[in-house]
Amino acid sequence: MMPTALSSVSRYRLRICGVVLALLLSLHVSRAESILWEPLANGLAVSVWLPGKSCPAVPSLLAIDIDPDRTRFTVHHYAQEHLSHPPTIEEWHKRSSHAALFNAGLFRENFAYLGLLYKDGQSLGGRRHATWQGLFVAEPAVAGLKSARVMDLTVEDFDEARPPYREAAQALMLLDHRRNIRVPQTGKRAYQTIVAETDRGHILIFKSRDRMTLYDIAQCLRDIMPSVRQAMAMDGGSSSDVLVSESLWQKDRHTEDYLSWKTLFGGGSVAHIPLPTVIGVSPR
Repeated sequence: MMPTALSSVSRYRLRICGVVLALLLSLHVSRAESILWEPLANGLAVSVWLPGKSCPAVPSLLAIDIDPDRTRFTVHHYAQEHLSHPPTIEEWHKRSSHAALFNAGLFRENFAYLGLLYKDGQSLGGRRHATWQGLFVAEPAVAGLKSARVMDLTVEDFDEARPPYREAAQALMLLDHRRNIRVPQTGKRAYQTIVAETDRGHILIFKSRDRMTLYDIAQCLRDIMPSVRQAMAMDGGSSSDVLVSESLWQKDRHTEDYLSWKTLFGGGSVAHIPLPTVIGVSPR
């Protein structure tokens, strides 16, 4: 009887250990995903997010949480606005007075946009890219659609002749709804701008504060942020840029190394290069 009793106790202990392990794993994911958001305006909050040990290859990121039902997205392209040369993101801000701005997709050396690009329902001349299947869309022209989202053109249709959204910008698909990573593991490191859609319908903008690979951030979002439904990558390198208007800040937070959030989001700590295309965020 003794061996049987011990076996029963052992099985009981194993079950208890399994329950405890599951709780710890769920707590780990919850803590890894939790981001300390600072609300700045109706439908707009910011944070400086460090994934930490959960994603050791991913540096801290500037993060913007946007509720599309309370904010509006607007695509800007310098040629469509009859400018002789692309402005920096600071100059775009002065021209537009948006609450926030971020860089759009990729472009050629002559500043021609690579991929679909729409403003007010009109194409700005970009052609559909055959392999970059991410499409950020906003401001629906058809009733019943979400205010903004990330589309995956491999499984979703976007009618170029009758676009369902007024604003659109195509770039690299990063993470799809099946949680598949859609970029190769090349090892190429650069500053990155990521646009993600959450299961709540919010849009998250991430701008890395240091160089990282697209594969690493895709893996990080997949593993510790289950609320991210799918994500895409805008242009990286020196073109990766975000700006949040300093006028929105009622109080300032600081990073662990005492850097001002307000300064980081205001762009005061980095040099800006001309951007032919940006996307602005404003209250509705």
